[in-house]
This record gives sequence, structure tokens and C-alpha cells, in this order.
Amino acid sequence: MRIGVITYPGSLDDRDAQRAIKLAGGTPVPLWHADNSLKKVDAVVLPGGFSYGDYLRCGAIAAQAPATKEVIKLAEKGLPVLGICNGFQVLVEAHLLPGGLIRNEHQHFICRDQKLRVENNQTAWTSLFEKDQEITIPLKNGEGGYIATPDTIKMLEEENRVVFRYLEVNPNGSMNDIAGLTNERGNVVGLMPHPEHAVEPGFGPDRPEAMRSGTDGLKFFQSVITQLVRS
Repeated sequence: MRIGVITYPGSLDDRDAQRAIKLAGGTPVPLWHADNSLKKVDAVVLPGGFSYGDYLRCGAIAAQAPATKEVIKLAEKGLPVLGICNGFQVLVEAHLLPGGLIRNEHQHFICRDQKLRVENNQTAWTSLFEKDQEITIPLKNGEGGYIATPDTIKMLEEENRVVFRYLEVNPNGSMNDIAGLTNERGNVVGLMPHPEHAVEPGFGPDRPEAMRSGTDGLKFFQSVITQLVRS
């Protein structure tokens, strides 16, 4: 399966996402922000980083890029899309996901291994997880506080659209401990933690059995490949 990874000016984790796709058994397809075509990929990842220097607002300029506009069109038709950190911010600015992401409550950049609970395993990117499974994924952001109106929060909770929730520590002040969301259809997922940094033993988060052995992030990419093969 061919999974595109869009590189914007200022992207940092595009190569990491490509490697994660390859390790999961897919074929990574590099895409450029100015592309008007997504090269007939089967899914798309919007990676982390500081697209366009985070000027105006995080993700605001990237949401207007030609490649992003193609993502919006195809996502509305069912294309699986994963937005990671800055990619999540792009999805919100593009109105593919509701709410907003603001400066961390403590006003500091944070970098840590973060425990999450899987709230929804019915999306294109989470189907291989168990519901309520606890996973550990690296987190690194300065503007990751999720906010939304009370009505939007109520809707997200009632419709089971919260995909991941922070455990033990809320690292950025996100409402309802929300770490990741999906759209109504379940093909678009955005989250602040970085699954592409937890795909190889020796380079992932610490686990009780061994240091740096965590590979929970690999299931994101394996999930979408499995879903695509079955469809």
C-alpha cells in the first residue's frame, strides 16, 4: 500500500514517518506541499514539525497549501489521513477536525514519553489496538493544548470521537485529557504524540522489560495497511 507523507517547509518528522510506514510493510511516497496531486496514494500522513515556521498560527498556512487542499477533497471521500502533532494542527485549521490547539497551559515546550489510553479502536489508524489499551508514545510540543466549545466537547464524547486520552499526566492542559480525535467517518485521525518515534526496538520509549524497547506506534501504520488490504 502506498502511503504519502507531505513535506512542508519546516517539517521535521517526515522522514521518520516514511520509515515507520516502511517498517509496517507499506510503501512511503514523498509528497511536496506545492503538489497539486497526491499521486494516487492509498493514505496520507501529515507529519510533525513547524510548517512554514508556525507563523500566523500553528498549521494555519499549511492548511492552505495545494497538497493540503487535495487532502481535504479526498478525505471527504474516505481517504485515510493521519495528522501527527503539527499535522494535527493542520487538520484542525483545515476544518477536517473540530476545535483548536493552543499554547501549553504551563507555557513551556514539553518532551516526554507519554502514556495514552485508546478510547476508540474503530478508526482506520487504530483498528489493531484493543479498546482501553494503554500505550506509550513520545510527545514533543509547545502548542498542544486542545480546546473546543462545551457543545463540541459534548459531541466528541457522545459520538466516541475521542481516540486517545492522556493518562497519569495531562502534559499540556488539553480539555478532557484529549490527546487525539477522529472525524465522524473514522478515516481522519489527529493526535499530538508521535507514533512514528515508537516503531523500532532500541529507539522507542522505555518499557518495563527493556529500555527504549517500546514499539506501540507501529500499530498505527499497521492498522491502516490492514484496513486498506481488507477494503
